[in-house]
Amino acid sequence: MMTDTERDILYTDLCRTMTRIGETDASLFLARFALLAIEAIGDAATVTRLIADAGDGLPDTDASTPTHGR
Repeated sequence: MMTDTERDILYTDLCRTMTRIGETDASLFLARFALLAIEAIGDAATVTRLIADAGDGLPDTDASTPTHGR
């Protein structure tokens, strides 16, 4: 388990990287990061829960429906 300080440093690094690459490529960066994180986590149930948790409270455009875990 990481400390609050470690989490803050990592989140700051993530934000700085997105700032460095620019708004145009930020979504591509986040997609690549997500795929790497999914591989590192290595557990479908955990990833499914994290995806749902990350989307909770955000606007739903009904553009697509997830195919896994629903």
